[in-house]
Amino acid sequence: MSADSERRGVWIGSDESGKGDYFGPLVVAAVAVDSASAERLTAAGVQDSKRVSNSRAHSLSDLILAECPHSLVVIGPRRYNELYRRIGNLNRMLAWAHARAIEDLLDDVEPSLIVVDKFADDRVLRQALMKKGAEQRIVQIVRGESDPAVAAASILARARFLAALEELSRTWNVVLAPGAGAPTLKAARAFVDRHGADALAEVAKLHFRTTATVTGAAPPRQRRSR
Repeated sequence: MSADSERRGVWIGSDESGKGDYFGPLVVAAVAVDSASAERLTAAGVQDSKRVSNSRAHSLSDLILAECPHSLVVIGPRRYNELYRRIGNLNRMLAWAHARAIEDLLDDVEPSLIVVDKFADDRVLRQALMKKGAEQRIVQIVRGESDPAVAAASILARARFLAALEELSRTWNVVLAPGAGAPTLKAARAFVDRHGADALAEVAKLHFRTTATVTGAAPPRQRRSR
């Protein structure tokens, strides 16, 4: 049976934001939709967050929050770095966060299907789920944002990531650029000049190569998923 044929009643989508961003948190969102709300969200322009502007992501996020049951897991930089040191693998961290977001939403809805934007081998997420999540029908698909629930989760996660990044910028009085390119490297150097290298743990994901470039320290090595 195809995933398309199982989208009846209510189904859940989950996606993350911040995975490829040096600064800011890792955010995972899970959103529940039915056929009617999925149509309304699609008509309003809800799609893969990478295809909408930041301001549009914020406005669409307000619509999703008002329209749909949802849950969010926000892992701030300090906690992220602690978890990475302990877990040592990004995909396992993602699985843990997706599992928590899904399990939280299962307290409020009983879905026919859970669709996850694929980030690793299926077993990595399965191993992270608790009893309630493990009993669900879950499919992981590449470019999962083609599903309205996953698209909504993508928007919700990105909007929360951007809000957190803006708050960190205000707190530390340095404009922290999203992504991991040249503007991010410039911002990292400005941050270290102002606050010192040790403070990077409060705003950044230290295992990125950007840390070594800015500080000269070797980033943590990633362990293999099992």
